[in-house]
Amino acid sequence: MDSSIKKKRTRGRLSREMIEDAAFEVIEREGLSGFSMRKLAAALGCEAMSIYHHFPSQAHLYEALVDRQMSRLVIPDDSLPWRERARIGMQEFRRVATEHPAFAPFIVVYRMNSPPCLAKLNAIIGLFEDGGFGPELSARLFRAAGYYLMGAILDETAGYAKGPSAVTTVSDEELARDYPSVVAAGAYFGTSGFDKTFELGLEMFLDEMERIRDAARGEAAKSGDRARKKS
Repeated sequence: MDSSIKKKRTRGRLSREMIEDAAFEVIEREGLSGFSMRKLAAALGCEAMSIYHHFPSQAHLYEALVDRQMSRLVIPDDSLPWRERARIGMQEFRRVATEHPAFAPFIVVYRMNSPPCLAKLNAIIGLFEDGGFGPELSARLFRAAGYYLMGAILDETAGYAKGPSAVTTVSDEELARDYPSVVAAGAYFGTSGFDKTFELGLEMFLDEMERIRDAARGEAAKSGDRARKKS
């Protein structure tokens, strides 16, 4: 357990912040499947009932952890060009979700319907609306961006970041002989390449969003012209 948490614990009563700090530490050490309120209490040096006084259940605690992470997400205002705002927003979500890698698989699939999370989601959807996509495209692009982000975050925290998954493996010699393309690509698959790969995909995503918007605007303009000619 972190010494700063120990010092805070000895100086006074248990607080929600202290419990959340310790919960992240236990989750990172034990993983989501290994986490329990009993282990959290042991890390804090208290009885489990002391934690339940602040969080009635593990679900309430996890909700607080998600809310805390989402509160750290910075959404740029309209002083920046729209594309830059969208880029920063997606980079921010990735940053926040990967701060605690073991907790990331939970946060990316969590239905964020608590008031703090809804406030962030409302701002993010509003960002898409500011891009001139209209209600339907804003909603669909928001979801599509989520697909990209969730895949990237899961891969970076629970996929390639964890190493090989298969029980049956091959030797380096077999790998080089039989799977040369895998060997060549492998140089770019490691954790050191995550940022560059993410940024490449992000720029492609932004390019396509702007192409879709411009195409929709062009079609709307043509429809307007046809309507005026008929009238």
